[in-house]
Amino acid sequence: MAAAERAPEHVPVLLERCVELLSGPATTGQDAPVVIDCTLGLGGHSEGVLQRLPQVRLVGIDRDPDALAMASERLAPFGERFTGVHAVYDEIADVVADLGLGPVAGVLFDLGVSSMQLDRRERGFAYAEDAPLDMRMNGSEGRTAADVLNTYSAAELTRVLRDFGEEKFARKIAAAVVRERETEPFTRSARLVELLYAEIPAPARRTGGHPAKRTFQALRMEVNDELAVLRRALPAALGVVGVGGRVVVESYHSLEDRLTKQAFTEVTRSDVPPDLPFVPEGSEPPFRLVTRGAEKAGESETRTNPRAASVRLRAVERVRPPLPPTRTPSRGASR
Repeated sequence: MAAAERAPEHVPVLLERCVELLSGPATTGQDAPVVIDCTLGLGGHSEGVLQRLPQVRLVGIDRDPDALAMASERLAPFGERFTGVHAVYDEIADVVADLGLGPVAGVLFDLGVSSMQLDRRERGFAYAEDAPLDMRMNGSEGRTAADVLNTYSAAELTRVLRDFGEEKFARKIAAAVVRERETEPFTRSARLVELLYAEIPAPARRTGGHPAKRTFQALRMEVNDELAVLRRALPAALGVVGVGGRVVVESYHSLEDRLTKQAFTEVTRSDVPPDLPFVPEGSEPPFRLVTRGAEKAGESETRTNPRAASVRLRAVERVRPPLPPTRTPSRGASR
């Protein structure tokens, strides 16, 4: 890849804190521990882990083949310590099995869209420039943002914009999209941005950032089925870490953070009655919380890296191995 084609500058959010959280008992207490970066992107977090934790082997997963190629070039100096895998991150258990790995020492998620996807106009993620309405993280398959705009009913579009974009004017925007696509289907971002300026009242356009931000975020999340993938990925990630291993998640959307909080609460909560004076052996939760609530970026980082303003960081650590599966007696077994 020529230098001019290399990825744009990418500033990983909360890099030092993520490395600190991944530097837990499992990464410091075993030979060649494995950390999995489920959202490799341009490899910024992975590079930080490989530089600061020289004992670690890292597996980077990304559904975007372009991002995977760029990150693999960036991380090539680390040789066999880095392995790149083209997959969606809810396939983490299959990736671990295919690579013949045992329980891993850490898993990192940095959710949302990468800098490379935003900066490449032809991908259609950004609203600042006119581009095809694509927004697929894997640009070779699945529906596009144009497909969503041109085929969803007004009710479906309203749901997407309200739930994923937290857009107050979701119903008004959806009705306008359905009306305007009868004249001409939506194919490019500039026309959608023009519609949003027309439908969102001027006072609302002056607050909360660019008026297209929420709609573009909602379309991206719908196109890539991001919340459904995350719902599957979180328990899968918790299932592959060994004792002392940690799962670290950076979220940028309230629904992503809520799913993460729920998944972490489920595995750190004890089922023992609260009035019991002690927790019987074997009844302890399998994980413990490493962060208290959701951590945020500091003011200095948000000034230099605007993407950090909305980050919510959570982490848990496995403290006991998973229980062995319960055997179900066959029908012919004696009782």
